[in-house]
Amino acid sequence: MSLNSQYLEGIGHGKINRIVMGRLKIGVDLLTGIEELAQKEKVRTGVILSGIGALERAIFRNAKIMPPDYKMEDKYRVYIEINSPLELLSLSGWMATTDKGELNIHAHFSASTVVDNKVITLGGHLTKGTITSIKDVVVIGVIEESNIKAALDPQVNQVDVAFI
Repeated sequence: MSLNSQYLEGIGHGKINRIVMGRLKIGVDLLTGIEELAQKEKVRTGVILSGIGALERAIFRNAKIMPPDYKMEDKYRVYIEINSPLELLSLSGWMATTDKGELNIHAHFSASTVVDNKVITLGGHLTKGTITSIKDVVVIGVIEESNIKAALDPQVNQVDVAFI
């Protein structure tokens, strides 16, 4: 089926049949905790609807420059590590399985901390190394009966959502 769109590369469909909510333990990797929650609940495709709580450490990943060919590599990124108490303000993203059955999670988050008695907020891509503190809860909308997959997008050389 041809999409024939000026703006869209693809469209996915599915039904959110259930919501999964998990509370993570203190001192665990946030991304790994989300992966375990999805595995235990047999989530193959979903959206991260919400995530709040506290963090003891966060690593924010952002693009510092956009490569002309859009093929992002670490040399074009910056990692900012904060090792002090943070409030997890928001967490969103998607998850989908590849043709090999591997779950891929792409998530972004924002968190605030105190620097020189002022509250600052940072945001970026969620990577391994962001560690939970207290009351971390993640909510996933489970998408079923879906044409949404995760696959390598050769245009940007990264795994992204794909529609079958």
